Amino acid sequence: MAASAPPVAPPPQAAFSGPENAADTVWDPQLMARKRQEELIDEHGGYTGYMVLFDRLEYRGVDGRDGYAWDAEGWYGGDYDRLWIKTEGEGEFGGALESAEVQALYSRAIGPWFNLQAGVRYDFRPKPDRGHLVLGVQGLAPYWFEIDAAAFLSEKGDLTARFEAEYDQRITNRLILQPRVEFDLAAQDVPELGVGAGLSTVEAGLRLRYEIKREFAPYVGVQYERRLGDTADFARAAGEDVGGWAFLVGLRSWF
Repeated sequence: MAASAPPVAPPPQAAFSGPENAADTVWDPQLMARKRQEELIDEHGGYTGYMVLFDRLEYRGVDGRDGYAWDAEGWYGGDYDRLWIKTEGEGEFGGALESAEVQALYSRAIGPWFNLQAGVRYDFRPKPDRGHLVLGVQGLAPYWFEIDAAAFLSEKGDLTARFEAEYDQRITNRLILQPRVEFDLAAQDVPELGVGAGLSTVEAGLRLRYEIKREFAPYVGVQYERRLGDTADFARAAGEDVGGWAFLVGLRSWF
């Protein structure tokens, strides 16, 4: 039996000679290309938003001395450029405010995970008040560690630095254990502020929070804080403790 003839190829279609976008036949093609690009950016991430995070609003029980602390931040802007505001501080109930600061930073994305930040910081406590220039990075390191590291140059020429890292370990969908560490360093002694050169203070803590809602999560925890080197010597000379444990009860919230 004879083999079947090969199928007949369809006739070639005439090539389309017009523009890819019909609007280019009416308006300036360069103008329309720019408008299409702007629309694409608007629809795929070119937006302006904001966020306010109260990372730590907490009570601290320290060897019979009740205290409090806060750590909050917020930003406003787009994917690449943002205005970032940070504040933190602590004190004792019925006593003086021990430390309080505010930072105003310009933040620029330098990759999918990190932002370069620069701006100013002002310390209201401890006395004397002091201003600083700030340069740092903030973002998400490998294995989902949240990192915030910055160097500070004061109006008096003092150079200090701070490094913070925390990690959210999910135990259940709502119960989260968060280890957190913080280091403070100084390039020189600053006696009027009780800060010594080198590694000056270390904080390490564990916070266990329950997310009633994603935006509202009370927590309990423990924290150990220690002043080191000359900073510890300054504290002893002022009759202050150089370190100890604290029991924590607090709230984490954002919107």
